[in-house]
Amino acid sequence: MSINKVVDKVTWQQVGHVTEPGRYMFRFGWLTIAPGDLAIWTQYPDTSFTLVRTSSPPLAADIEPDETPAAEKDEFHLGAFELHANDEVLREHAAA
Repeated sequence: MSINKVVDKVTWQQVGHVTEPGRYMFRFGWLTIAPGDLAIWTQYPDTSFTLVRTSSPPLAADIEPDETPAAEKDEFHLGAFELHANDEVLREHAAA
């Protein structure tokens, strides 16, 4: 199974400051948050993570008319992250 990367990123604020690892439903699909992800967000609350798709949506032909759209069934986990904790420090040094 190949993993398709998604360009979208999420922050702790966007996922409602979840406090427990687990699988959560969001507008873009299901997101699995690992304990290590939460540890990073706890230490660096402004960090953004790349969403990584872990499964493909079903084919349109396989979806019944009364089913939830495929986009809501996508599965994601958190991938690479960008630390934003020192952005203010960098701006202060650049201005000096």
